Amino acid sequence: MDIDQAEAIMRTELGNKVSKMTSKEIKRDLLLFARNSPSLFLELANDENISIRNVGIRAVEAGLISLSEDQRTFKWASTGKKLITVPFEENPYSALAAFFKTDDGIDVYKSVEKKLK
Repeated sequence: MDIDQAEAIMRTELGNKVSKMTSKEIKRDLLLFARNSPSLFLELANDENISIRNVGIRAVEAGLISLSEDQRTFKWASTGKKLITVPFEENPYSALAAFFKTDDGIDVYKSVEKKLK
């Protein structure tokens, strides 16, 4: 498993703490998580949206995309141009991942991915 997927899985368990961890710490915690919760680990490892959500979270942390304080709107941080409005009672990052899979969102996703590397 590559480090990006490991980071995405661990982010579901540890949140933003993962951003401050080294790759060795992430791998260690991933191994412990897999031992303690093997079925959940396999479910997360096979979830295609988890990596896409992780890109969205990293984009917000890096300041490429901004999330409004009420967690209802994603915008480009540099221009303030609105990307999406989060549907009522939906996790903002799940909504962003769904947007990334649309025709309009795929270009945004590719751009964000390039800027994060």
